[in-house]
Amino acid sequence: MKNKTKSKFGNGITKSILTKFFITLIIYVAIIIFILILSKILLSLFIWQPYDPVYKFFKQFDNNAVGIVFIGGLVGFVVIFVFYWRKTLGFIDTIVEASEVLVEQGDDIIQLPVELKQVEIRMNQAKQEVLRNSRLAREAEQRKNDLIVYLAHDIKTPLTSVIGYLNLLDEAPDMPAEQKAKYVHITLDKAYRLERLINEFFEITRYNFQAITLAKQNIDLYYMLAQLTDEFYPQLAANGKQAVIHAPEDLSVYADPDKLARVFNNIMKNAIAYSGDNSIIEITADVSEDKLTIVFKNDGSIPQEKLTSIFERFFRLDNARSSDTGGAGLGLAIAKEIIAAHGGNIYAESDVNYTMFTVELPVA
Repeated sequence: MKNKTKSKFGNGITKSILTKFFITLIIYVAIIIFILILSKILLSLFIWQPYDPVYKFFKQFDNNAVGIVFIGGLVGFVVIFVFYWRKTLGFIDTIVEASEVLVEQGDDIIQLPVELKQVEIRMNQAKQEVLRNSRLAREAEQRKNDLIVYLAHDIKTPLTSVIGYLNLLDEAPDMPAEQKAKYVHITLDKAYRLERLINEFFEITRYNFQAITLAKQNIDLYYMLAQLTDEFYPQLAANGKQAVIHAPEDLSVYADPDKLARVFNNIMKNAIAYSGDNSIIEITADVSEDKLTIVFKNDGSIPQEKLTSIFERFFRLDNARSSDTGGAGLGLAIAKEIIAAHGGNIYAESDVNYTMFTVELPVA
């Protein structure tokens, strides 16, 4: 199919040049014939003196009409042919020069003669594609570098703590049991933190290098949300928090259960991390027209200027990358990719009192 398109495109340029060549040749021959006809008319309308130079000029045309048409047509054909031939070769030089602009990194637009307008359009499209691919390659390289930097930075802090406390335990074998238990507890917490970071980086690498494939099925959404709150009960109870579900018990959705659970898990972790102690996290789900809406609402505010960046990779609200709260800033980015793969939408809203994360999924 592509070969046919290219052939048709090439034939279009050739046809245009040949058409102009024959039109020019026809006009040239028509001018010669017009002069011959004009000479006959003028010779017959007036009485001329034999020595009149105008009479001699038109008489020569009249007497040698066949020869003049033949020779004039031949000379005209050669001149016009050479003109268009050189013009065609000039097109090649122009395209060669344009190809140099094509591979340059600048934003210069390629401009060609009107006969090569389609070539100009195609070459400019190709250049934009080259620039876009180059930009995407640079961004991908930057993301890879960022991943390495963040990995090294975030893993170094808890790892340093683990090594430090283990050295203390190793250097003081007769340490009091209460102090030893405290150090072991801190070391274990840091080790869990390290495990979470490594798992998150594995996740972002997996979602970054392969397309998300979905295994959809009918899901009991109310049961999934109830199971979610049960799983997070220890983290909630530790700070006097509660999670309350407002949804019909017969609510269902057609989606990938594992990936949708991951989305809710990431949103819930964010709500727990940034909500106040002794607060309530409300989870509301309902069907409206052709979409299913699930809203996670917690107290606490997100600055408006950060709402647009909250789903970007490595973005964190507290800017404290070495803190124990939150993750590496990857959970919500993963959630956005999963919801997009379902054909849905996810966004955040916030005022001075509350923050809401809304997930919208199409109803099958």
